[in-house]
Amino acid sequence: MHLAQLNVGHLLAPVEAPELAEFVALLEPINALADVAPGFVWRLKESETDPTATVQHDFGDDLLINMSVWRTRDDLWNYVYRSRHLGVLQRRREWFTKAVEVYSVMWWIPEGHLPTAAEGMARLDLLREKGAGPEAFTFKEFSESPDTSPVTVDG
Repeated sequence: MHLAQLNVGHLLAPVEAPELAEFVALLEPINALADVAPGFVWRLKESETDPTATVQHDFGDDLLINMSVWRTRDDLWNYVYRSRHLGVLQRRREWFTKAVEVYSVMWWIPEGHLPTAAEGMARLDLLREKGAGPEAFTFKEFSESPDTSPVTVDG
């Protein structure tokens, strides 16, 4: 099983606005960092040729969607909180409205499955409506992979 994650944010201005120029400039290096991070499997892209293109969707013009797949929780954690990504994350209020509800969700997927934006948004809705569980969870309320078996050591 692989770990899928989706996070969303409502932009303070249209993505082409001058107020977001620095954020847009950071997209290419931060996405490139993810692409080579240990445990990275895949991320949702709008364009294979334009690394600054944001994902187009039907969930509102000001909503930015980020979705990726990782081998393990630790791989995702290390990218989010132990790489240059953290500095960008810490500046999110410069570019996004303050979140009033859960904006990030994780769930397990079969290896080889590539989730859609609609699938990710459905998981986020599930987390918002029912709270964390095996189908939708967070780092804080994490659900182990359903194929994780306890390790036994013969004495």
